[in-house]
Amino acid sequence: MNILVPQTYLIGLIALLTVVAVLVGSQLLRVRRDEINLIKLEKADASSSAEASKLYELASVQLRKRLYPQAVSTLRKARKHLSGEPDEAKALIENALGFALAAQSDFASAVKHYRTAIESKEDYPVALNNLAFAQERLKETSEALQLYKKVLKLDPKNKTALKQIKRLEKAGAKDSPEISDTQGF
Repeated sequence: MNILVPQTYLIGLIALLTVVAVLVGSQLLRVRRDEINLIKLEKADASSSAEASKLYELASVQLRKRLYPQAVSTLRKARKHLSGEPDEAKALIENALGFALAAQSDFASAVKHYRTAIESKEDYPVALNNLAFAQERLKETSEALQLYKKVLKLDPKNKTALKQIKRLEKAGAKDSPEISDTQGF
């Protein structure tokens, strides 16, 4: 029986190293794919494109690579070329712009873009979650709590909203008297 302990330990160690190798390998492949996409888009001169979709694609890669200032610039260009695009495209671009600004701690500007995204597409849980997060950072916790509750009305299983509501309620955030659950969220 004493012989099995080292073998079990060795097998467990090999399994753990295999899992780590797979995770690291997949992360490296994803980073490499983003680098290739970024190079391809830059070679195609997507940053000077008049197509909002190409600009959004470039900005998405920039966001994944955490090139936030470049993403803000690209998304602002994309906003200028939105005429004729569906409201969902505007919502995606505005939400991404808000995200890039929030990543740079410009939460006040991010809130404006998240609100514009929600105006374009009212049932957009990602933008609502992002807006709630930005509101929290601006110390507007009751507004954030109401937004997270609105997310749950759209998506009752939204893990982010559920977690944040529990956290805010535990911290003692109160419902704002101006915004109640009966106002048609």
